[in-house]
Amino acid sequence: MSDKLATLVEELSTLSVLEAADLVKMLEEKWGVSAAAPVAMAAAGAAVAAEPVEEKTEFDVVIKDPGAKKIDVIKVIRQLTSLGLGEAKALAETAGGKILTGVGKDAATDAKKKLDEAGANIVIE
Repeated sequence: MSDKLATLVEELSTLSVLEAADLVKMLEEKWGVSAAAPVAMAAAGAAVAAEPVEEKTEFDVVIKDPGAKKIDVIKVIRQLTSLGLGEAKALAETAGGKILTGVGKDAATDAKKKLDEAGANIVIE
């Protein structure tokens, strides 16, 4: 640390708490900044990091693309949902269509696996 900074630190150390608060206000006004903003942001960041993340328990199985083997995909959709042929076909052809909604993680991954094997492009949301 340079001598100039060391001297400044020594002089600032002699200030009372009220004088230090007044100094902060004067510097904020002179430089157009706020000393509280970084502290508030740091506190907010710490609060967000401290909150436990809730684990998702319900998932949707969404079709993005039926792929080349549309008939196989329709068959799997019918097995998973008990839909009729026309409804399953319409669902297979609808990008973003939800095949299953609000199912558990195991059921969603099992359905995704079956639909992937049939040739569809599936995502779990």
